[in-house]
Amino acid sequence: MRVLLLLGIISFVLVGCQAEKEAVAAGPQPDADGWYTLFDGVSFDGWKASEAEGTFSIKDGNIVVHGKRSHLYYVGAVANHNFTNFEFKADVMTEPGSNSGLYFHTEFQQDGWPDKGYEVQVNQSHSDWRRTGSLYNIVDLKETPAVDNEWYTEAITVQGKHIVVKVNDEVVNDYTEPENVNYEGTPGRKISSGTFCLQGHDPKSVVYFKNIKVRPLQ
Repeated sequence: MRVLLLLGIISFVLVGCQAEKEAVAAGPQPDADGWYTLFDGVSFDGWKASEAEGTFSIKDGNIVVHGKRSHLYYVGAVANHNFTNFEFKADVMTEPGSNSGLYFHTEFQQDGWPDKGYEVQVNQSHSDWRRTGSLYNIVDLKETPAVDNEWYTEAITVQGKHIVVKVNDEVVNDYTEPENVNYEGTPGRKISSGTFCLQGHDPKSVVYFKNIKVRPLQ
């Protein structure tokens, strides 16, 4: 009887190990609606910060952005962190006077502001007048659709040359990139492909992110 019990335990362990190996080999899996979770709420697995250390931390399941200029890039396994057409969304909250941003079609860069990709602004009351939902320095919004100290959802959809930004499901920016675009001083700001990053703008800004997800599109 003991031998049979031992064999049963060994069989159970082996089956469990095999299932775990198969799950790892399969890579990240989407939910029933096709959304992949990029931030697990407890670690920076799949993310890499640039420049200053300590700007990004995790508290109560949220990414807290507070410190010197730095950018947190997604470098994980979903789509090999290289997205072309997609839906992206994150829950965001800002403290008064804070500035941040969500970059897409970018790539890891150790120093400075990202040269590649577009920035979607996060800013309700910072001295920079470009408010939340702006395609920074391309289509800028003077009025904010969100408020400080309250969570809101910021969503970005890119399909071909078409960019749509939503705040709490309301379209605040709808832009189609012109052919052969070349924005003066920012040659890398164009639709191509790449990853996402969160911006740590300055030591006075305090911003929170959670529920960071993406749904790749054809």
